[in-house]
Amino acid sequence: MLLEALGSALFGLALGMASARTLPHRLPSRALVLATGIAGALFGAFVTHSALGSGHFVATLTGAVVMSVALLSLLIRPSAQVRRSAAV
Repeated sequence: MLLEALGSALFGLALGMASARTLPHRLPSRALVLATGIAGALFGAFVTHSALGSGHFVATLTGAVVMSVALLSLLIRPSAQVRRSAAV
């Protein structure tokens, strides 16, 4: 279980760094993005491990990646170039 937590934290850190590097203008501060990636991955690993039990290492890491990506996607702000007009 310790290896699952460490692996998921590393995946979350990598996803946070990748998203902060590719979309710096649409995300909040880098520290928040990295922390959200790690926390999302750890929570995803916890939920997946609780649902499946031990012995499902790859599935647990997959759940960690999915949750981390989902939480990181919630941080993305709309682009400043998008202008929407209200149709009346």
